[in-house]
Amino acid sequence: MIKTIYVPCDASAVSLGADNVAKTIQTEADKRGIEIQMVRNGSRGLFWLEPLVEVVTGQGRIAYGPVQASDVASLFDADFINGGAHALSLGLTEELAYLKKQQRLTFARIGITDPVSLEDYLAHDGYRGLNNALAMPPAEIVKNVTDSGLRGRGGAAFPTGIKWNTVLNTPSEQKYIICNADEGDSGTFSDRMVMEGDPFVLIEGMTIAGLAVGATQGYIYLRVEYPHSHKALNTAIGKAYAAGYLGDNILNSGKAFHLEVRLGAGAYICGEETSLMESLEGKRGLVRFKPPLPAIKGLFGQPTVVNNVISLASVPIILDKGGDYYRDFGMGRSRGTLPLQLAGNIKHGGLVELAFGLTLRELLYDFGGGSATGRPIKAVQVGGPLGAYLPESQFDTPLDYEAFAANWTVLGHGGVVVFDDTADMAEMARYSMEFCALESCGKCTPCRIGSTRGMELMDDIINGRDLAKNVPLLRSLCDTLLNGSLCALGGMTPYPVLSALNHFPEDFGIHDHANVA
Repeated sequence: MIKTIYVPCDASAVSLGADNVAKTIQTEADKRGIEIQMVRNGSRGLFWLEPLVEVVTGQGRIAYGPVQASDVASLFDADFINGGAHALSLGLTEELAYLKKQQRLTFARIGITDPVSLEDYLAHDGYRGLNNALAMPPAEIVKNVTDSGLRGRGGAAFPTGIKWNTVLNTPSEQKYIICNADEGDSGTFSDRMVMEGDPFVLIEGMTIAGLAVGATQGYIYLRVEYPHSHKALNTAIGKAYAAGYLGDNILNSGKAFHLEVRLGAGAYICGEETSLMESLEGKRGLVRFKPPLPAIKGLFGQPTVVNNVISLASVPIILDKGGDYYRDFGMGRSRGTLPLQLAGNIKHGGLVELAFGLTLRELLYDFGGGSATGRPIKAVQVGGPLGAYLPESQFDTPLDYEAFAANWTVLGHGGVVVFDDTADMAEMARYSMEFCALESCGKCTPCRIGSTRGMELMDDIINGRDLAKNVPLLRSLCDTLLNGSLCALGGMTPYPVLSALNHFPEDFGIHDHANVA
């Protein structure tokens, strides 16, 4: 009887030796005369256990991890292909507490299927949403997305249905769908996991978006640092074309949608939608003035939907099960689920998909297990390098767009970077200014000049020079950046800087809290 063994092909697992583990398992099986089927799946998102090897048994899939090539012989000796006991045995994968407590909608297949097998995708409810969409008029597709409450998962949290409706009702002979896959925020990897672990769900989501607004051409703008995603996407796109899920006549419906991947050149600013479109047009990645909005005059001057990977990958389940089904997850105006990414000084780093409403404290301790060092968690940066630093006093904040906004923080792309009590928050604030200076496109003065002046001010403050003058000057500079910058790069750099200053004044040499303002 052929035994099926799963070893992730996810870039994180590969970086930890997954390719070598898979090769060694195959070699050992051949040597022992055991016939196996090797499936390279996506990661389950339990990165502290990677490479996570799973075997199919009569009880279900049993996990072993973290497995190295040197462990393989002893695994075979323990009869792991039949679920045998071993020091690395973790039990039934689906019973692992980290997974069992999650609500996986967008990530329902990731880690379970072969990412580039169309047959596997179809066997696990793939393309059901597209089949439903093909039977609907465009306005009804848009209504389903609007009713779901889906908001942009890239950071701005703009209602997806409103954006799509604008493009639908803007007359044009040519419209475009752009997937912003330029995932550049620190501590974020959910987009990459989708593209490497379930590329068909993104392709299906973009195809549905095309049908919804009347767009026949789509582009995935992918960051050049993601070669594994690039390969997986191109393989899946080729299979989708061959099977009639892309092309001039999708599933003989008479409707067309074409899709291709375009690589960025490594500029963080191209994660901003207008700069991204400039880059796609072959120009330097500079931010455009708005209005006009991309939904009215976007790529090549035509109406364009720009959504990020998670937004578009959430669409198929909405069209499969209906907008009301998705809306029933979450709280307030934050509906559905959000893939949260735990990184930094955290014991159990990885991906957690849950409905909005979980508190930051629950995420850090119930899932993350506290800091990797065992020291107290001092601060958490949520929302990438432009996100605010949250102190322990704010850890009970629900993960919800409005709750975060009320604390002058952003939820953004769901990246969570953890720092223990050894972190120097003044140095982190300086890094925020340095990051802005390095990544600025240079088009607007507040961002271009303000970030450089900010670095100089931070150096003076860190060295204890004239705090009475320089701290108020830093606040004034942040006000200029916040209100005068052309885009969110300069406009949000004050979030990490001021939150660090407000919550951790001692790190800035300020010991009288009355003098923080």
